[in-house]
Amino acid sequence: MTATTAPHVIRALIAPDKFKGSLTAAEVADALASGLRSATGAASVSGGAGAVHCELLPLADGGDGSVDAAVASGFGRRSYTVAGPTGQPVQASIAFDGVTVVVEVANTCGLGLLPDGKLEPLEASSRGFGEAILFALSFNPARIILALGGSASTDGGMGMLAALGYSFRDANGRQLYGSGRALAQIHTVTRTALPELGGTELIVASDVHYPLSGPSGAAAVFGPQKGAGAAEVAALDQGLEHFVAKMSEAGFEEAAALAEHEGAGSAGGIGYACLLLGARQVSGADYFLDLLDFNTRKDGCDIVITGEGSIDEQTLAGKLPAAVARRSGTRPIIAVAGRSLLPSDRWQEMALSRVYTLAEYTDRDSSKDPELSAGLLKQIGQDIGASLL
Repeated sequence: MTATTAPHVIRALIAPDKFKGSLTAAEVADALASGLRSATGAASVSGGAGAVHCELLPLADGGDGSVDAAVASGFGRRSYTVAGPTGQPVQASIAFDGVTVVVEVANTCGLGLLPDGKLEPLEASSRGFGEAILFALSFNPARIILALGGSASTDGGMGMLAALGYSFRDANGRQLYGSGRALAQIHTVTRTALPELGGTELIVASDVHYPLSGPSGAAAVFGPQKGAGAAEVAALDQGLEHFVAKMSEAGFEEAAALAEHEGAGSAGGIGYACLLLGARQVSGADYFLDLLDFNTRKDGCDIVITGEGSIDEQTLAGKLPAAVARRSGTRPIIAVAGRSLLPSDRWQEMALSRVYTLAEYTDRDSSKDPELSAGLLKQIGQDIGASLL
């Protein structure tokens, strides 16, 4: 009988965030896995005795891509038509596993849904997000995770609350739809309690820590990204302060205090409206790692590969790759990014053994080129695989 030696199998958990503007987290994971698997084939041809087994876990941190990440991990997708950021109908989706629903701002009223990409800092509304929450409630979930990244509006969640039954009227008694411009026009607010909300836990998954208004508030910090000039930022900030005063008059005793809460300014102030409804705020990165069962998945692997579009100081401050690294224990951690602004002598701050970037593999701008990005990630996957075998 001839003795045989079984190939050594390295188990790799590929757990990236999206590359914003280019690839979803699932597409990033697929491209890396394709490269790793091809490296295994090349090793076999050359007589190598190793193999890489890939486990894919696309991630999200409570921002855009949260629904897709939940679906990739086993949640079911449910689709529904809602009002987009400027009122046009858009096909949105939620994720549901029988107990928990994930609803996100980005696929209901996000920046990416603005017609022709035209920014509308005063007219954009969060109403579609509220309509998606109503749709989610029809499944009688135990909890709803509110993923707040990527909003096009700075309306304090006025549009969301209007969709959930709250009535906002101007001085002439006319119904207000909900937008940044409409904030200053609010004269009266009528509260309407939804019985379904009373029996459902609301969780805001966000790592944004800004108050609703003021120099570090929603309008000042994020308004310019949504097309607001200096005058519009000032108008939006004043509108948000007026909104708080009117919510106090309507009987929200904690309206003013909640406006100062860290996270009230997330998603153009939608975070504030969620807090008014009694939502509990949690770290988006850590909550989604728990939701997608990261700890169990990584325990069966020898190496973890994570990443996002840019590795930089914000990553060190607690973005998803940092949370992944923190939970990965002593196993090697490799990060892949579009670019890295961290020198190699700082990789150890996240316990990273290596950082690969698309920028090292091309002189072209891959940030808006999905095909180029996927091809480069496959090449990086091959190089990672070759280094492991």
